Amino acid sequence: MAQILTYDQIDRQQWSKLVRTSETGTWFQSPEAYDFYASLPELMEPFVYGLENAGKLCAVCVGYVTKERNPIKQFFTRRAIIIGGIAMAANCAKEDIVVLLNYIRKDLQPKTIYIETRNFNDFSYWKEAFEASGFAYKPHLNFHVDPSVNNLSDNRKRQLKKSDATTELAVSESEILEWYKVLAELYRTKVKTPLWPIEFFWEAYRQGIAKFLLVMHEGQIIGGSMVVSDERTAYEWFECGLNAQYKDQYPSVMATYAGIQLAHQSGCKRYDMMGAGEPGVPYGVRDFKAEFGGQLVEHGRFLCVCKPMLYKIGTIVVKFLKRK
Repeated sequence: MAQILTYDQIDRQQWSKLVRTSETGTWFQSPEAYDFYASLPELMEPFVYGLENAGKLCAVCVGYVTKERNPIKQFFTRRAIIIGGIAMAANCAKEDIVVLLNYIRKDLQPKTIYIETRNFNDFSYWKEAFEASGFAYKPHLNFHVDPSVNNLSDNRKRQLKKSDATTELAVSESEILEWYKVLAELYRTKVKTPLWPIEFFWEAYRQGIAKFLLVMHEGQIIGGSMVVSDERTAYEWFECGLNAQYKDQYPSVMATYAGIQLAHQSGCKRYDMMGAGEPGVPYGVRDFKAEFGGQLVEHGRFLCVCKPMLYKIGTIVVKFLKRK
């Protein structure tokens, strides 16, 4: 019989092994990801749920509930995010996943407006179990790049050849702060969604869970990316560049290409670009990512709305902010 496990009950070795071997496993479901989330108590409340059957861990779900220092903002924006989706063993029964998802929904519902899994692998086999547990499937695109194959578009090859910018790994918190200023400006002017404060990025650097690739030109940081990885995949968690100010240096192109090269050097089989928008909706970021030669996939998201009225209000507010 399936049993739900809490953090203290999950065997850490089984947890790591499951994430490494699961077809739906990602770094974001690892013990290291949970530890990182737990090190930022002012920004997020981490959670992990294990599913055990016959003494073996067959599924694990790691995520966080967002926190805001402003209590009013927290009331209207709290959400549970499961990056990468749940890591599941191949022999895990669908009915056991329903048990796990029902538990997750019941436990998180009082704390959140919605629960969202952002899938980086194919969950089509498990779709019925998610829907039976109140999680609706939402189409969402992504690009998976094979780092060992150079499928760059002619345009990207030309840009990389033309640029005389260089890329290097950040070696200090002050460098990460300078990169963060570029990222924050991008979020303020174009992305227009919340961005973690600098403490999030400093902690990722201190713990060594992320590599920060900086694009340099004449001694200035003009872009870069934050990459986390496991044995199989490198993930471009954040990327930015002063593209308007340094048109001939193509900082965003340099940042992403440096991440792909890093993935290849590390022996990763995939470079995950972590999202390319909704199908059928024009999206400049998707056009940008398409030229790196990756495979366009639609692994979607699963969404469980816990508080419909607040979710509707939040959706309207986000659309309004993005139009400004």
